[in-house]
Amino acid sequence: MKITVVGAGYVGLVTGACFSEMGHTVHVIDRDPDKIVVINEGNTPIYEQGLDEILKRKIGRYLFATHDYEPVRDSDLVFICVGTPCCDDGCADLSMIRAASRSIGEALLRCDHPPAVVVKSTVPPGTTEDIVRPLVQKAAGRSDIRYAMNPEFLREGRAIRDFFHPDRIIIGSCDNGCFDTVASAYHGIDAPVIRTSVSAAEMIKYVSNAFLATKISFSNEMGNICKRIGIDVYEVMKGVGMDTRISPHFLDAGVGFGGSCFPKDVTALINFAVSIGEDPIILKSVMKVNETQADRMLTLLKSRINAIRGKKIAVLGLAFKDNTDDVRDSRAIPVIAGLIKEGALVAAFDPMANATMAKIFPGICYCSSAAEALTGAEACLVMTEWPEFSRLCEEFDLMKSRVVIEGRRILSYRDREGVCW
Repeated sequence: MKITVVGAGYVGLVTGACFSEMGHTVHVIDRDPDKIVVINEGNTPIYEQGLDEILKRKIGRYLFATHDYEPVRDSDLVFICVGTPCCDDGCADLSMIRAASRSIGEALLRCDHPPAVVVKSTVPPGTTEDIVRPLVQKAAGRSDIRYAMNPEFLREGRAIRDFFHPDRIIIGSCDNGCFDTVASAYHGIDAPVIRTSVSAAEMIKYVSNAFLATKISFSNEMGNICKRIGIDVYEVMKGVGMDTRISPHFLDAGVGFGGSCFPKDVTALINFAVSIGEDPIILKSVMKVNETQADRMLTLLKSRINAIRGKKIAVLGLAFKDNTDDVRDSRAIPVIAGLIKEGALVAAFDPMANATMAKIFPGICYCSSAAEALTGAEACLVMTEWPEFSRLCEEFDLMKSRVVIEGRRILSYRDREGVCW
């Protein structure tokens, strides 16, 4: 099958690479010329476990990167995988969706056999039918182009595995032939294929992320309560999670969620709900709890040392989670900002994300190891659950004073406490 993927970010590049691994011929389109050069050299512009190996095997054979929309004309499927970040007012920014739709349509002018256009980006309900479809059809000058919605459920750091071993494949389409074509692209993957309406498929992605974010904020709130009365919330949630109606997943209390999906998707869903006259009380609370967890780290720190100004504070972990270099909405960002405001000397270390965080905070010290960050530090804040942090022990002897606070429960070191345990 011939597939074109528009957008070479986390979702687009992983999707394109994995489809090429399945034997499809894939063209990935991106407007960034530097990114195109890097990909065509067989390298990845992002860190994603296993992606580099696929690129080296498939680039130039089954996988190609370009800024030209010409491959659209000869494709069976065109996947839209561009970003939908939050606008200042909280709604989803669909400008890249609109631009991609127009460009696809223009490429399909006088095309004998137009491909099906499939939206994989996370978009509010109604976007595919009310924005993508008319824009593609208008630019193409034809109304026979089929379309579908196929949301992605890829976790950064585990995206390759998630692509090949998904819990389900959701395809929203009102056209039998279009549904069959999209489903055939995934032939060989062992997962249930669920057909829904287009708008239901769009909503499924939002609801999935919102529910997972809700579980995290709920666990954090329970952790805050448990900490007040000296109960280990992890013991509590272990018992709670054994209930099959609840499951143990996403019950780890801590400093809150970050990344490119949960914060923006919950915020966009809140905005969407308000726009149709609903007051999403639970979703608003989810975001409020998440925003205050970082403040609790700083409050706890200030209660453990006399003053922060002029003191070296080690921050271990900058990425929003392990196995990625992505710092978008990382909970380390408000914590570092708070430390800087208090006059602390921040020494940060992350196995992958030093360079990306340096674009946000160029003035702090970035260390090459946890030991370097801890040397002479008055306190340590752990912000990312990197597995290697669990092996730290003697490194804490390098600290000036042993105040160790976890935002993620990962350390095996005994003399530490958690933000909410």
